[in-house]
Amino acid sequence: MTKDTSEETSISEKIQSGLLPEQGGRFQKQIEFILEADKLKHTLRRTLLLDRSRRENSAEHSWHIALTVLVLSEYARDKAIDVFGVVKMLLIHDLVEIDAGDTYCYDDQGRENQAQREERAADRIFNILPEDQARSFRELWDEFENRATPESRLANALDRLQPFLHNYFSEGQTWQENDVKSSQVVSRMQPVEDGSLFLWNYVRALLDDAVKKGYLSG
Repeated sequence: MTKDTSEETSISEKIQSGLLPEQGGRFQKQIEFILEADKLKHTLRRTLLLDRSRRENSAEHSWHIALTVLVLSEYARDKAIDVFGVVKMLLIHDLVEIDAGDTYCYDDQGRENQAQREERAADRIFNILPEDQARSFRELWDEFENRATPESRLANALDRLQPFLHNYFSEGQTWQENDVKSSQVVSRMQPVEDGSLFLWNYVRALLDDAVKKGYLSG
């Protein structure tokens, strides 16, 4: 079968001239946003992979907690929760770290201007998208930050749970390297209770065990 290369040539010429096929400006903005999101793969977190071979990046973290929603959403306080809404929140909530970087949760100095840095990043990154999508993504990001809905409370609970599990099951290596105390972890993990009482009880049991085993100082 002979290929008609005229259309392929036309698309190639448009791309080379800085344009993208068919949908023009809207599609071009969407592709630009997707390419921009790739940068999140370069943002390193303090959390170690479970085999302790390296630190995870923020894109891996976002994927992991989005997957966790699908597995653990049955334990949410609100049984009528919009699971897809939680997944969307968790897939976009850390995109601001492309500009703002990851702020270690026990770095009090770094957290002083974290909100301002992340607000500026949200303004720039989401506005790469077409206006309607930019508004939708920003609303999801604000919802996550405000923790005022059942979906955002579960999203925050799982956002705290994922690195906590890594810390516990790597025998507290990152906690020990940063001299983190159990009282700090309890405070950090408190939002889990808002999203899921079941998961909060699980966290408290692991915390007690971490102190008992010396993974975490009391």
